Amino acid sequence: MSWSKLAWQAGSGVYEQITKMPFIQELIRGTLAPEKFTFYIAQDSLYLAGFGRALSLIAARAQNSEHALEFMRFAEGAFVVEQALHAGYFQKLNIDQNVPISPTCQHYTHYLLSQAAVAPLEVAMAAVLPCFWIYKEVGDYIYAQDRPTHHPYQDWINTYAGEEFGNIVARAIRLSDEVAQTCSPAQQQAMTEAYLTASRLEWMFWDSAWRLEQWPV
Repeated sequence: MSWSKLAWQAGSGVYEQITKMPFIQELIRGTLAPEKFTFYIAQDSLYLAGFGRALSLIAARAQNSEHALEFMRFAEGAFVVEQALHAGYFQKLNIDQNVPISPTCQHYTHYLLSQAAVAPLEVAMAAVLPCFWIYKEVGDYIYAQDRPTHHPYQDWINTYAGEEFGNIVARAIRLSDEVAQTCSPAQQQAMTEAYLTASRLEWMFWDSAWRLEQWPV
């Protein structure tokens, strides 16, 4: 069995919990409070900036030229394609461009940047994979549910359930499996641990939006 299949099995419980979160369930029904979606979009924009830098660091460290090129493309997608979606919401929802970063968003982005900068390359690649894979699976899950005809968050759903994003995710999974094939069992376990940590941080990110998380005073 491929490393990615084993990793998904290991993190399947986290994914199941994400689909059951009130944030996701209300997003499906279109009843998610605008202030919670606004909080999420603002923090996700900050997250994507850090995520894009992490992808760029991995691209710079990659010895395989195909892997380097793919991660440069992934970084471009984070900086350009997804940010375009957020830019539309920033205007529509009148979001302050200088919104402060939340504790969870800061923790997640710093974790990815630290892994991308100093962890073994295969571990860094595993750490960024949940942001691709879990988002795609959640987008597909939401898309498969009964939703209102005029859904207030349909643009977001279309982005992450779309074929273009699906192709990106498939490439990210393939690259992780290619690297894992060259690794020892101990190295593969380190990859899985990084994957699980990032998966849990995905849960925390949506939970922080549901709670409108703030820094302690």
